[in-house]
Order: sequence, then structure tokens, then C-alpha cells
Amino acid sequence: MAKQGTAAAEDRIGIGISSCLLGEEVRFDGGHKRDRFLTDTLGPLVEWVPVCPEVEAGFGTPREAMRLVGEDGRLRLVTVRTAVDLTDRLDRYAARRVGELAHEGLSGYVLKKDSPSCGMERVKVYGTAGVPARSGRGLFAAALLDRFPFLPVEEEGRLSDPVLRDNFIERVFAYRRLQRLFAGRWTVGQLVRFHTAHKLTLMAHAEKTYRSLGPLVSRAKALPRASVKDQYTEGFMTALAAIATRRRHTNVLQHVAGYFKTTLDSADRRELHGAIDDYRRGLVPLVVPITLIRHYVRRHDVAYLEGQTYLEPHPKELMLRNHV
Repeated sequence: MAKQGTAAAEDRIGIGISSCLLGEEVRFDGGHKRDRFLTDTLGPLVEWVPVCPEVEAGFGTPREAMRLVGEDGRLRLVTVRTAVDLTDRLDRYAARRVGELAHEGLSGYVLKKDSPSCGMERVKVYGTAGVPARSGRGLFAAALLDRFPFLPVEEEGRLSDPVLRDNFIERVFAYRRLQRLFAGRWTVGQLVRFHTAHKLTLMAHAEKTYRSLGPLVSRAKALPRASVKDQYTEGFMTALAAIATRRRHTNVLQHVAGYFKTTLDSADRRELHGAIDDYRRGLVPLVVPITLIRHYVRRHDVAYLEGQTYLEPHPKELMLRNHV
């Protein structure tokens, strides 16, 4: 792993990444695509696992440009100038590398957009018509997503959107907590506490899924452990992949305000509801009502809310909720 920053090793989160995004000169032209948010802001909090499929598969740097070509219903990786087919070679590499990554305990992955090997979506696919369609997925990215269907994965280009960035980072840290839960001989009690702590988070993303996971948790003692783990992981990560909209956040904030009906005086209640309404109308970012709620939670010792990950889903250093 590529170490960066000073966080304690046991607290660090492993995230796979396309090497060029860290500034490594591995692009086909010998250049890189360093992303400052990833290296300078997120970097100190994580442990990067850099991967460049094209270099690691032995294609060299610099190298002839490649592209995806649609042929007989299959995508093929072909060099642009000499038309050399490198599909099988990259496929063999990808199968081996994703197998190795299974032992890294990754909690997320950031891919390079538009790459014929790493692009997650809308990669150009060339056909006989000559006009490419943005309908492809890079060959390595396809192997990665097939092997790890619930791993939080994003492209660096989409991370420029504050909402998508917040969603991805929230999923990464939530997935890490889930990994820790299921890493050892977990108990049903631990699962119940985990589900309870993520109630508001799940409600902000997909309340129906939160409700559907409840019966699974309540019946966990009577079900095979492996089945509970698989079903809960699928439901939990699928729910978090749904974008938490301003309307959903507002509903959760109003739900939280109900916990203070008897503890806040009229002036504080007005302040809290005013902050929530300002957020609803887009006048302030989410961090404003959240900060106020956290203040009231500490001041009035609201134990249930103190344990809710929704109030602090990722490190405050990232300042993600300042922008959503």
C-alpha cells in the first residue's frame, strides 16, 4: 500500500485507486492525472492501493493509445494505430489482480474516467460506423465491479460533484464499519447495535430499505450466519448508494428535532427549526443544522442521538457537508 499522512495504522482505510490519480507518470503518453482532493485532502486519512492495469499488464510507458471496440457482442481492447488486440492479455491480468485485491480489505476504489481499462461508465466504444458510443466500461473496471459488487466505487470525474463526493466518502467509511462488524465472530447483539446506529443514515438514503432490514435483523438468530451477513451487506450498501437528497435530509432532520420537544426551550426550538427550514430552502449547507443538533445533543446528553453515525459519518477534516 502507498502510505500517506500520519493517521494511526489501525484507523486507516484502504482504498484502491488508479495510479495516475496519485501523480504517478503511468499514462499512455507518460503523463499523469493527479487529483488534488484525493492526494491532499483525502490522502492523509487513507491508505492508497495504487493500480495501473495497463502498466502492470506489461504494456509499458509510454505506450500506444488504446480504445474499446465493439465486436460480435464483446468489447475488445485494441491499439489505435496498429490495431493490436490486447483483450485477452488484460483480461488475464485483471482476473489475477482483482483476486489479489480481495486480500487487501479495501473499503473503496477510485477509477480514472474514460479509460478503456479503468473507466466505470460511459467509456467510448468504437464500431464499424466510426462514431463512438459512450456505452462502455473499462475491462479492468468491469472485472473489479463484478468481483466486488457492494464495494464503494467512483470515478474521479464524478467526485467533482459535491453530492456524489459526499455519497462516495460516506459509503467508504460505512463500508469500513460494516467490514469491522463482520470481520470476527460477530453476535446478533452487535448487529442490532450497528443497525440502530445507522438508522438515521439509512433513512436519509432509502427509508424503505431501512424498514426491510429490520425484520432481517430481528430474525438473525434463527437464520444461517452467512446468509444474514450477505443479505444485510447487500441491503445496507444498496441503500447507501441511493443519493440522500435535500428532501430526505430534511425529513431526517425534522425527525431528529422531535427528540428535543421536551428538552429545548421555545427559543432554542425556533432556532433549530429555523436552521432546518433554511437548509430545506437551500439557504445554508447541511453542516449548519447538523452542527446545531450536535450542540444540543451534547448539552442535553441525548444518548440515542450520540450514537447515530448520521451526525458524523466521515472525518470533519473533509468538510464535505459544508457543500451539500
